[in-house]
Amino acid sequence: MQQQRKWAVLLLRFAAIFGFIGTLIGSIMSGQMEYSLRPIHAHALLVGWLSAFAWGIFYYVVPMKKIMLVKIHSLCGMIGAIGLTLGMYLYYVDHSGLPEVVTLVAFIVGGSILLIAFFLFMVNTFFIEKKQA
Repeated sequence: MQQQRKWAVLLLRFAAIFGFIGTLIGSIMSGQMEYSLRPIHAHALLVGWLSAFAWGIFYYVVPMKKIMLVKIHSLCGMIGAIGLTLGMYLYYVDHSGLPEVVTLVAFIVGGSILLIAFFLFMVNTFFIEKKQA
């Protein structure tokens, strides 16, 4: 359970960072009255903050049988959230000058890793440890 809680706290910290980033983006957009970063703002808050926070709370409270799946899921979730939001930024805003195919691949890879994370979380819900009576 100690290893599991370590991953839960890591997800919660990750969520806090993404929550701050997402609200900062929203605040900047609102202040400038320029809303081109809306998709990045929304996804940072939904997958970076909300999903990671929910996963962290779940792993903190619910004992799991397969800690390795918790680790893999947590890593995929964090990498996927970063990859998707960064890929979206590069694809939609593209201040980098990278070729469109590169930004599209970054967007797709990040989203695909995040999809794997959601699948792994679904699988993990079937490996909940039964409480001792």
